[in-house]
Parts: sequence; structure tokens; C-alpha cells
Amino acid sequence: MDRLKNSGFYKLQFFITPEEFRGVLKLLEPATARFYQTNYARTEHDQDQVVEAYRSYYHYYIAAEQRDGVHPSFVYSISVLPDQEQSGYFTRNEQIYFPYYGQWAEDKLPSILFSLPKGVQVDLEDERGKYYIYEDIRDRRPLTYTYFSEISGSIRTLTKPLRFSALEAAAMDEQKPSVRISPGAAQDLSNSWIFSKYGLRLQGKLGGTVNAQSVVKKDTNP
Repeated sequence: MDRLKNSGFYKLQFFITPEEFRGVLKLLEPATARFYQTNYARTEHDQDQVVEAYRSYYHYYIAAEQRDGVHPSFVYSISVLPDQEQSGYFTRNEQIYFPYYGQWAEDKLPSILFSLPKGVQVDLEDERGKYYIYEDIRDRRPLTYTYFSEISGSIRTLTKPLRFSALEAAAMDEQKPSVRISPGAAQDLSNSWIFSKYGLRLQGKLGGTVNAQSVVKKDTNP
């Protein structure tokens, strides 16, 4: 029996503005989503608290000045469809490494990883004993997968692939992480302390977006 079949995760890595993030979370309202911090007590937060936690994470990176002694974090498990499928997602901050004159920069760029397991563990038993397999979540939890697809599609509509140049010893080297970023977040990040500190520059369509009149207005809430 192939226990690795359907293992792994569906993933999407992104960076969007807090108000865009609020709009994405609203897509989960019909799924009766509940948000839990990953501490021992599994502290439950409502949607507004989750958005404010994301806003705090976001503003650390887009600020003009770096805050010393701060280690921003954003980690939640999300339970959905409690009366039907009892499944859910996981979201956490994921660092983006980039080179700086021949070595990794001390600081990292921000992103959020949104994930869903590809399989559901099913316990079985035969004449040789107990064992388990992973069955396709699209078959076992179809609504959970549908909501994940809707959210991922919404984020993809809001965003473009993140492309930026980092200072290398010989030349500006374009970086292509598996991260998507919205025009508004790109605008904010391009004016941040981390871009200034390391001489980073947005490239491709995002490079032109920063100076466009149609860019999303910067979120100035503290």
C-alpha cells in the first residue's frame, strides 16, 4: 500500500494589504470559519482580531524605520465546516531569503503561506494489522477544497509574481521567489526600510506598478 499517495500540501504564498486580506477572509464566512492561534491554549480569535494581527505583521515590514527587538509573527490554524467536513487550513508567515553581496541578508522579506493537506488520513486494518492511507481531500472533503480554491483564486486575481533585484557583488541579480504580491503591497514594500537598507528594487510588471496612478492607496493605520 502506497502511504505517500495524496501526501503533501496545496500551497499559496502571498503578501497583500490588510484590507485585501480582510476581503479574502470574508470568503470563509459561509464556511463558519474559526481561527485559532497555535499556542497551547489554542486561543480563538474572531475575524477582526485576525486582521489586526495581520496588520501588525504587515506594518512591521512596510514601515520607513525598522523596529529593534521585534520579531513579527502571524500563525493561525483555521477550522471550517464544523457541521459537515470538520477540516481546515493552516496559515503562517514565511520568510523570503535574498542575497546581499555574496551572502544571505540578515533580514528577510515577508510573505504568508496558506496551505491545505492534499490527503485525509484514513485508518484501516487487515490480516497483517492496523495501517493508514491518505485519501484525496478532493474526494473526502470536497467543500474544504472548494473554499481553498476560491480563496487561492481570489488572491491570484489580486496579485502578480514577486520579482525584485538584490545587490550582488557583480550586478543586480533578479530574484524569483514563489510568492505573489498585490500592487498595493508592492507600493508599500518598495518604500519600506528593508528595501532602503538593502537597495532592493521591484522588477517586471511590479516595477512599473509602483509609479502607476492606479496603485492601491497605502494603508496608514498603525
